Amino acid sequence: MKAVWYESAGPARQVLKYGDRPRPEAGQGQALIRVRASGVNPSDAGMRGNGPMAYPQITPNSDGAGIVEAIGPGVADSWLGRRVWFYNGQRNGRAYGSAAEYIELDTDLLTPLPDHVSFAEGATLGIPCMTAHRSLFLSGPVQGQTVLVTGGAGAVGHYAVQLAKWAGARVIATVSSADKAARATAGGADHVINYRQENVAETVMDFTGGAGVHHIVDVDFGGNLEASLACLRVNGSIAYYATKGASLPQVPALTLMRLNAKVSGVYLPISPHEARRRAQADIAAWIAEVPRQLAVAARFPLEDCAGAHEKVEAGDKAGTVVVEIGED
Repeated sequence: MKAVWYESAGPARQVLKYGDRPRPEAGQGQALIRVRASGVNPSDAGMRGNGPMAYPQITPNSDGAGIVEAIGPGVADSWLGRRVWFYNGQRNGRAYGSAAEYIELDTDLLTPLPDHVSFAEGATLGIPCMTAHRSLFLSGPVQGQTVLVTGGAGAVGHYAVQLAKWAGARVIATVSSADKAARATAGGADHVINYRQENVAETVMDFTGGAGVHHIVDVDFGGNLEASLACLRVNGSIAYYATKGASLPQVPALTLMRLNAKVSGVYLPISPHEARRRAQADIAAWIAEVPRQLAVAARFPLEDCAGAHEKVEAGDKAGTVVVEIGED
């Protein structure tokens, strides 16, 4: 099969190789998927760029979508020929990810993909959408609550906005531009704040009549902490999946205590199994109902997987960068 791999960490153009690799076989409880699209996340590019090298050779990318072509022992025949999306390809203690024509995975990591959703769109659902789900529901149901999603036009944030509306929440989103504001609004945000032009905490408090928000899905815990605590209501919660603004933020413990606030970090690969299974089930129900905004930021062929990684690293994407393998 054709595949991409690297044998040392470094710049994409220098370390990523394209060529022939042995085709895997489905083992016990596994399916062999003909990959049609591979999703590239910042974590995939970061691992390739910075290491460490846990294996002598690594095929990058966690997420993807394709068709089940073969099954291993213990797997129901109903999986054969099924369109699926999947996650945790290379990140689940595995050397071989989705930047290849074939991948073998436990069926636990697969979710059926409806016919109306393209493979490229399906490849955006893994880490971004499941992280959004975990971050949104980690502290419980959000129906009837007010949720703040920071970075509401990003790959994770845009899914968090849509899932929150689907779950019956009132949604406030922060963005950095007019284009991103339009994207967040199209996703269902009830109110959008341009954090470059407005004071986030003051605007949130005005919008909520001084009550604040019940829950925050946060793209930058350290960078947003001051504003988050200024607009979080008593007994509120924060779930963060990144902290670029300050990796070692000063946490005002007394303020957190007085708010009786719950703060949780989210790292999908080691999230509780039952939470990941619930995310898969909810996402399957969500995408089955009506066409959703499953954003493919850019498309690259497998032989230019380096270009896809560079696009992710450029930081100007809206959605998920996808490597397409064969025709959709």
